[in-house]
Amino acid sequence: MTASLFQPITLGAIEAPNRIIMAPLTRGRAGPGFVPNELAREYYRQRASAGLIISEATGISQEGLGWPNAPGLWTDAQVEGWKPVTEAVHEAGGRIVAQLWHMGRVVHSVFNDGKPPVSASATRAPGKAHTPVGRLEYEVARPLEPGEIPRVIADYAKAAENAKRAGFDGVQLHGANGYLIDQFLRDNSNLRDDDYGGPVENRIRLLREVTEALISVWGADRVGVRLSPNGDTQGVDDSAPERLFPIAAAALDALGIAFLELREPGPDGTFGRTDVPKQSPSIRAAFRGPLILNSDYTAALADEAIASGIADAIAFGRPFIANPDLVERIRTGAEWAADNPQTWYSPGPEGYIDYPVLEAA
Repeated sequence: MTASLFQPITLGAIEAPNRIIMAPLTRGRAGPGFVPNELAREYYRQRASAGLIISEATGISQEGLGWPNAPGLWTDAQVEGWKPVTEAVHEAGGRIVAQLWHMGRVVHSVFNDGKPPVSASATRAPGKAHTPVGRLEYEVARPLEPGEIPRVIADYAKAAENAKRAGFDGVQLHGANGYLIDQFLRDNSNLRDDDYGGPVENRIRLLREVTEALISVWGADRVGVRLSPNGDTQGVDDSAPERLFPIAAAALDALGIAFLELREPGPDGTFGRTDVPKQSPSIRAAFRGPLILNSDYTAALADEAIASGIADAIAFGRPFIANPDLVERIRTGAEWAADNPQTWYSPGPEGYIDYPVLEAA
């Protein structure tokens, strides 16, 4: 039984016909200039049966985008590239919000004319960056000066305005997975001693101010946020997540945002596993709006989570890669197709728009 997943839900101003959310998924298929193309139009159209599509992470500026062939939302050409995508989703009966992304310290300088990445503090991400010239060691970031932070916030606001021009139904702030907002939130990457560092109330300041900027463009009822509150992500972690994230959630609750999505892997997770306990119960107590949970859910576990009240909806990521008709497969109890990790980020249609749907009965 998956009855709970097929109850409609109100996410701020967005009326979703089911509680099966398509999680943001970086796919690396944009064209020159970080412009979405016809492949993206077809990809999102195929998945329009989701209650809500959260777009792949989308750069707010050249400074903030460090992934080959990811899309952006800072130029007119990028806006024009997104318009056919949102139109196709709407024509297919769907809803789509743009996830706004600044990668902070995990932007390699090759993406930004040799300029170092920016972050909360002078820290370096572990591992290597994916770049157009191969895998390169991450670099030590340059701490953002206090006087620069309004510029970064303005970049988020401009991207939100461009998302509106492009026809999206709203935006989601990417505050998770070790990217810029997360780098400010957590204490092993935020070593500042100014108004944006130190106590939790200071470390959540950028999250709150950027969210306020997005609300100024869209209204609170069309703005969501994504957080990853448990465990290490790209070297970003916190010594007391049980204190940090309920306070962050309460601040977002006070702003009245449309929904909060949490990526919460567990010890048996298939990606980013961790023994750090999930923080969603305490976040649930602090955030009164719709709460969306994500990471390694089956249909049965998702339905149970909603029925029990620990979540209002579930975001599925990788299952949507190989199952454009995931909603129908869940509805009918059909088997889920397996995705091919070798084509997650490869160019072209293979592993992107060529996964088959169920045969009609």
